[in-house]
Amino acid sequence: MATEIQPAIRPTGSPVARGGLREILVTVVYTLTAYLIVGLPLAALPPFVHGALGFSAVLAGLSVSVQYLATFLTRAPIGRMTDTVGPKQMVIFGLGACVCSGLFTVAGGLVAPGHPALSLTLLLIGRLCLGAGESGVSTGAITWAIGRTAPNQSARVISWNGIATYGGIAFGAPIGILIQSLIGFWGIGLVMALGGLIALPFAARGPVIRRASGVQMPMRSVLGRVLPHGVALALGSLGFGTIASFVTLFFAGRHWAGAALAVTAFGLFFILARLIFVNSIAREGGLRVACASFATEALGLIILGLAPSPLIAVAGAALTGFGFALVFPALGVEAFARVPATSRGAALGVFTVFLDVALGVTGPVAGFLSAAYGYASIFLLAGVAAIIGGGIAVALGARLARPKTA
Repeated sequence: MATEIQPAIRPTGSPVARGGLREILVTVVYTLTAYLIVGLPLAALPPFVHGALGFSAVLAGLSVSVQYLATFLTRAPIGRMTDTVGPKQMVIFGLGACVCSGLFTVAGGLVAPGHPALSLTLLLIGRLCLGAGESGVSTGAITWAIGRTAPNQSARVISWNGIATYGGIAFGAPIGILIQSLIGFWGIGLVMALGGLIALPFAARGPVIRRASGVQMPMRSVLGRVLPHGVALALGSLGFGTIASFVTLFFAGRHWAGAALAVTAFGLFFILARLIFVNSIAREGGLRVACASFATEALGLIILGLAPSPLIAVAGAALTGFGFALVFPALGVEAFARVPATSRGAALGVFTVFLDVALGVTGPVAGFLSAAYGYASIFLLAGVAAIIGGGIAVALGARLARPKTA
């Protein structure tokens, strides 16, 4: 028996579930905790592996990227488990995996002086645990909040969890460096484990939401439903990936100061747009907001790539962050509208995979282009990708507007 596809949002005047704001904030705390844990070792790990352990720069980079590989591999399975087992259980699983990651990091830091190979092995196992933990908390928390609030709050759920994601990483990285300087690298693992242990009891006491009744869609069907939205998301995410990875080198290549200001401007305007305009998705529709977001992001990337001065480049980065901010929630609510409530977790997992893939390929592809054509070329190419993403959103909107024939 076919399951009715639920709308992603209700009309603007529809009632909000009682306590909806509180329920969103409660789940955002779990996301913030998880991404603080993700951020803690981010800046300290490569120099520790390369310097203290004496391994090559390649292995130092691998020590970071192995977490993203684990996240990529676990997104879809954890999304399906969120539908079958429940989002609360996935948040608990994710926090537990973060605790395990912290313990492996403690062990890796403590054995480092005399056993570098064993230390690296323990650290890599911890990174794999952290990747699975990130998948569990991020997918579970969003699905948990969506299940506990009114449908017209879905965009706000996604937006606020996104702010917690980027904010957690941004705050976690410098805190990790501080902990390493005061205690040692193993202290980072201790704080990671404590963060997960503190959050676990609160998640365990949280309410279990009633799972939607009906038949779950096969993963292949879920992928088919969200594929165009995911491709558009991947194209829009290239701008974020290029700024995060190459804006410092872009500034250095032109002998400019202020690269950190460009990254900060991107982040601040990203958060600002999500706080101010998230309700526009419910009013205007996800695809219309996505089109405007892609256009703004593309303009920012083109300004950045062609910037004649560092001030203009910072303005371009800020505009890029402002445009990229609503790409994920705007496309997300439209993607979730195309699957039944019984498969929302699977849809979220599959949809987010496109973001993971985009960020994973940005580094090597952009590195190749910058070597051949200069750093400006990668921002211009990312701008073109955003334009193509906007074109996909326009096509999806035209398809929805097309009258049905008997």
